Amino acid sequence: MKGRPVVYKDKEMVLKAQEIFWKKGYNATSLSELSTATGAGAGSLYNTFKGGKKELFKKSLQQRKEDLETFKTKLQNSDKPIELIKEFFISVATVSKESHLKGCIVANTIVEMTFIDEELENEAIKIIKETEKLYTTTILKEQKKGNIKSKIAADVLGKYLITLWLGINTLRRIYPDKEILKQQIELQLQIIN
Repeated sequence: MKGRPVVYKDKEMVLKAQEIFWKKGYNATSLSELSTATGAGAGSLYNTFKGGKKELFKKSLQQRKEDLETFKTKLQNSDKPIELIKEFFISVATVSKESHLKGCIVANTIVEMTFIDEELENEAIKIIKETEKLYTTTILKEQKKGNIKSKIAADVLGKYLITLWLGINTLRRIYPDKEILKQQIELQLQIIN
């Protein structure tokens, strides 16, 4: 019975830490900020996350992977998975200005960790590649059903959607404007009609 609250509390701590990492990145986030955000002292953080700040960051990335698995299930159970993908991209336009400025923690990690920490960089790349694989698989199925007119190979379109995602996460910082983002995203998504 005692194990449950600890697991819940650990996940709660990860989500609170994730917010700080998302805004500031790994290197700019101090242990003091993590302690304040999670409500745990440095000793408690190290007792809970034996790998310290790095383990806590990896668990923050892992949370994004769990969100990907949820999205994968939705796509697999949908009669119109391409519409779900489009809705996901377009929904980016409607989030808060703060969300625009934060961008994507996974994409941010790839940029921040290149030449700095290969392990964390590879963790983030792995999530992006899994997302690409999900897009590619979904597009291929829909092409075979005749639901996508584009004759561009599914793997090329999967990479295209990743390119779009990475680009949006810079564009939304430059133009945190719903109409501009929606217009640009819809324009780019025409390729998977």
